[in-house]
Amino acid sequence: MTRLLSHPARNSVHRPARVGLVQPVAAVLTDRLDDVAVAETAARMALARRVPLLLIAVMPPHIRRSCGPASTPVRAVLARVMPKVGPHATGYIPEVFHLPAGNGSRLAAAKQLLALATRHRAADVVAARCGPQGLDAFTLIEAAALRGGPHVHAVAPAAWTPLRAPAP
Repeated sequence: MTRLLSHPARNSVHRPARVGLVQPVAAVLTDRLDDVAVAETAARMALARRVPLLLIAVMPPHIRRSCGPASTPVRAVLARVMPKVGPHATGYIPEVFHLPAGNGSRLAAAKQLLALATRHRAADVVAARCGPQGLDAFTLIEAAALRGGPHVHAVAPAAWTPLRAPAP
């Protein structure tokens, strides 16, 4: 019996597993001054790996849950870092993370944020050393160690430089 031409042989071509799945580098943006340093570090990592950025904008619990990546509060958070990320031309994926309401455990928000990054297949997460309600890099590192999540990179806050008056 002859094989139909529309059905190729299964073993004739070797296909590597998970071809084409992109593993972006995630940047946790908490609407603080440290976001610029976090985004720059993540953009450099993404550029070196030739992958896009996953920009996770953290929204406080009082912001309505229906706001998506194209909503005004999220665009305001992203607008702060886009001048630094844009020149790298890596591409980006906007995402929203809402802080859980109430007083959960210290690691609850970190585990949920890492689950969001894992759904996007992010192998690396970049976060500031200090952040709101358990979303600092050290809490994320602890949560990643407990649940086997992505690798978390801590970024120090940008050094403060005083403004200078222009020379006459």
